[in-house]
Amino acid sequence: MEPLHWKLVVDCADPHAQAAFWAAALRYEEEDHGGLVGKLLAAGAVPAGATTTVHAGRPEERLGWHDLAGVRHPDDPVSEENGAGLGRRILFQRVPEAKTVKNRLHLDLHAPAGVRDAEVERLEALGAAVLRRVAEQGGSWVVMTDPEGNEFCVQ
Repeated sequence: MEPLHWKLVVDCADPHAQAAFWAAALRYEEEDHGGLVGKLLAAGAVPAGATTTVHAGRPEERLGWHDLAGVRHPDDPVSEENGAGLGRRILFQRVPEAKTVKNRLHLDLHAPAGVRDAEVERLEALGAAVLRRVAEQGGSWVVMTDPEGNEFCVQ
């Protein structure tokens, strides 16, 4: 039997802001669903309210889904039909409720040896915040939050 394909899905208030943050944080690429969205709008298959303009007023302006955005590893294949990554990806979906408790699942980012502090500073400049620094017998890491308060660690 073949292994299952998967993607990580994150509930959030602003999918496109989260996608922009995590694309920059991971050095991934934001998925471009504009071709599919435009085609479906033109055919009358989706209401305009289900779509949005992503990065309005910037050179990378494009159509996107109002409630969904994704990021993908830059080396992985992409669906020509819908712009979705076909490998390592994270999907952000809008939900009405705010985050209220600690994550039950989180990402661990592994910085190259000797540059963890610089990586933490880079992530802070992108909008992340340091929650705490941990130093235990088994290792050390920095616990951070993304712009919506989701925890992740930098090793």
